[in-house]
Amino acid sequence: MIVCLCHRISDRDIEHAVQQGIHDFETLQDETCVARNCACCEDCAREVFDDALAAKFAQCGRPVIPVKPVALA
Repeated sequence: MIVCLCHRISDRDIEHAVQQGIHDFETLQDETCVARNCACCEDCAREVFDDALAAKFAQCGRPVIPVKPVALA
């Protein structure tokens, strides 16, 4: 499924990036530009990314603690 229409990034692209070693969402954005244009897809992209990261670490038997962005005041 296409997650980011602006840059044509699919769920498979995100999963592939995680398999290639990307472990934080900001790096994913740097590499793919997902959720960088209109940002309408950011929630979906983060969900797909978190799921892919959890699946990757589940294969290794390591727990995953998702890191949520903190708003700075």
